[in-house]
Amino acid sequence: MTQVHIVYAHPGAGGFTRDVLDAFRGGLADAGHAATVSDLDAMNFRAEITAEEYERESGYRADAPVPDDVAAEQARLNAADVWAFIYPVWWADCPARLKGWFDRVWTVGFAYRPLRVRVARQALALCTAGYSVAELEASGVHQAMRSVMLTDRIGERAQSSEFVVLGGSVLAGDSPEQWAQLRATHLARAAELARSL
Repeated sequence: MTQVHIVYAHPGAGGFTRDVLDAFRGGLADAGHAATVSDLDAMNFRAEITAEEYERESGYRADAPVPDDVAAEQARLNAADVWAFIYPVWWADCPARLKGWFDRVWTVGFAYRPLRVRVARQALALCTAGYSVAELEASGVHQAMRSVMLTDRIGERAQSSEFVVLGGSVLAGDSPEQWAQLRATHLARAAELARSL
């Protein structure tokens, strides 16, 4: 059994990104894996660092305490073998709340200087997008998003990492039938990724 911690960022109660989360969790259950979920919007996770948090980080004060919500997230990560980040692509990046999660949870003395986080066996970024991967690659956005997530945010904190874009939801307005087929393919892929962990 693999223990997976999912960090989910989306303010909506439904929609495609929620369906991806549900499909992924279903795949985990099918394979007998256990999961915890940090639903950042449901938790009302604060994205902005406080002045005190900034002072701790900028002064490299690894011995100073971190806020309770940050400590709780760090404990969830340390208890997991695999991390999964599920979110929509907004303006070529993740939502602000997830960016703030990295700003606050990747603290000195945990994620760097020194690295004390229990290194995950695998980290997986699953993001939904209006544009297809081909369109995102043509504009250079895909490569930039992948590099930021896998190189900077995850980096050496996981033994391996994968960046998966489930794109093309703009088709829902242009070609509902084509989107229905693509959506089903994406959800099946999310479930299979979970089963294969």
